[in-house]
Amino acid sequence: MITDQHPLPTPFTASSTATDVLDGVDLTGRDVVVTGGHGRLGREASRALAAAGATVTVASRDTDRASAAVAGIPGVRVEQLDLTDPASIDAFAAHWTASGRPLHALVNNAAMLFTPDRQLDARGNELSFSTSHLGHFRLTRALLPSLLEARGARVLNVTSGAARFGQIRWEDPAFVSGYDAGAAYGQAKRANVLFTVELDRRYADRGIRSFAAHPGVIIGPGPHDESRIASYREQGLVDDDGATVVDPERGKKTIEQGAAALVFGAASPLLDGVGGVYLKDSDVAVIDDEVRPLTADSIPSDANSAMLDADDARRLWEVSARLTA
Repeated sequence: MITDQHPLPTPFTASSTATDVLDGVDLTGRDVVVTGGHGRLGREASRALAAAGATVTVASRDTDRASAAVAGIPGVRVEQLDLTDPASIDAFAAHWTASGRPLHALVNNAAMLFTPDRQLDARGNELSFSTSHLGHFRLTRALLPSLLEARGARVLNVTSGAARFGQIRWEDPAFVSGYDAGAAYGQAKRANVLFTVELDRRYADRGIRSFAAHPGVIIGPGPHDESRIASYREQGLVDDDGATVVDPERGKKTIEQGAAALVFGAASPLLDGVGGVYLKDSDVAVIDDEVRPLTADSIPSDANSAMLDADDARRLWEVSARLTA
């Protein structure tokens, strides 16, 4: 039964930035982990959280690249984490737990974008599903002791409006047959939301609240190859000259605007007492079960009932536990 999935409302809009959302919020003494916190949305979220007083740990597979990206940002440090490698995940979590620090917020941000060819991790899991969902599933469970220690922690899973049409391939999540890049991405994004729902159901009464956030469609600076530019142009995301189109009300945002959803879910006091919901435009999204096609002028991204289904959420937890065992 969906109870919290309705706007609060908040004072924010589609144009609000991460800085706007955290204006007046004091995160001094809070520890936050942001996976992939050195690139695009993750970097801006890390910067904004640190500027509000949090100590931010950027978890990245490439620590040299991450360190260069966040150099000069006070309150941000880097640790190694490969979400496709169980040993790396367990080592990161063990190191954190051994430090004795509570974890006040975990921002599961790292993800794989569309890959034209099917790729697998070392365990044979489809790479987008492995990076975006299974790795974060294992990481979150391994960090549960530190999240519980915080007594009011949050887990923020970065998803996408693609969760509306994504389907979990229960019998073939690795796409042994019929691989399609869009379907693989949609499955991973649907999984982010279902994981949010079940995590909140299991741990809300123990002080951990979980959120899934759609940041909008963010192109950001290139370089981009010609085929990707052509796809962006078809979707109305770049103009004829290849310049990024920014139209927040239609979901096309800057990096600063997109990161607002991440920090809202991770730290805004407006969400106290709420959980297990899908966020959009720095608020809880409405439920819209109408079938709405993707066009250059419209990028459907509200919640729908299917992506919040409690039975599917429980089933995905069981499948994920088996795949990460």
